[in-house]
Amino acid sequence: MIENRAKYTALIKAEAKRLGFMSCGISKAGFLEEEAPRLEQWLANNMHGEMQYMENHFDKRLDPTKLVEGSKSVISLLLNYYPSEIQKADSYKISKYAYGTDYHFVIKDKLKELLHYIQAEIGEVGGRAFVDSAPVLDKAWAVKSGLGWMGKHSNVLSKKTGSFYFIAELIIDLDLEYDTPVTDHCGNCTACIDACPTQAIVEPYKVDGSKCISYFTIELKEAIPTSVKGSFDDWMFGCDVCQDVCPWNRFSTSHKEPLFNPHPKLLEYTKKDWEEITQEVFSEVFKKSAVKRTKYTGLLRNIQFLKE
Repeated sequence: MIENRAKYTALIKAEAKRLGFMSCGISKAGFLEEEAPRLEQWLANNMHGEMQYMENHFDKRLDPTKLVEGSKSVISLLLNYYPSEIQKADSYKISKYAYGTDYHFVIKDKLKELLHYIQAEIGEVGGRAFVDSAPVLDKAWAVKSGLGWMGKHSNVLSKKTGSFYFIAELIIDLDLEYDTPVTDHCGNCTACIDACPTQAIVEPYKVDGSKCISYFTIELKEAIPTSVKGSFDDWMFGCDVCQDVCPWNRFSTSHKEPLFNPHPKLLEYTKKDWEEITQEVFSEVFKKSAVKRTKYTGLLRNIQFLKE
């Protein structure tokens, strides 16, 4: 049985690599004891702002066995999205993760393929695929699975590749060999804390989500408060500042996923072009993009806020 675990683990990791995932780590499914009090306190301090969905399914968020019946393993996967080219200097900025096709679609397809492969090679294995659309603490599982450590900006960091990647999971009812966490390599560095335009990193390893530029430009549906005017550093959708200044991201390499390549206009547009964007152009440039979450009206609101 132990031999099978090793064999199945090797099979799964090899297939994950073939599918284009950057890394694959595996943890035993169970209650996240360390995360429970942290999440409870974070919610109690209202650091999720108006993201009410963060309050839902508290027990499932902390225990995958409540999410997938009979689950035994959490397979965590990283997919690189670091682009080879970025926007012009004279442009309103979009977070790099939203340059190409919405990652939910791209990763979900790869995860389904991985699950089908597991079922074809190993037999009757039950499980579900997750891409941050269900109550799963992605970052906690990635850390537990040894894919990196939690950085002071609360993103998962790897010595080899930094932090510009998506995290996804397959939760399955199969015993596998489990990985162990890696050590923290942030040291005395405070680059991300010092650079955050809205001081959203309230202390090392703790981000007040309701102060983050990503929250204001994506999650917040009403008017952006005037108290943060002038501190957005030209970000109109999301923000990469804490990742851009992180010394570990000097090791980031360009992704090889054609679906993550941006529409040419996204790289060419200047501030003036964005200010004049029409619904038609928005639909063309962001046809399958995560930017659609904020809708045309939301993007216009953000641009107007930066312009004033």
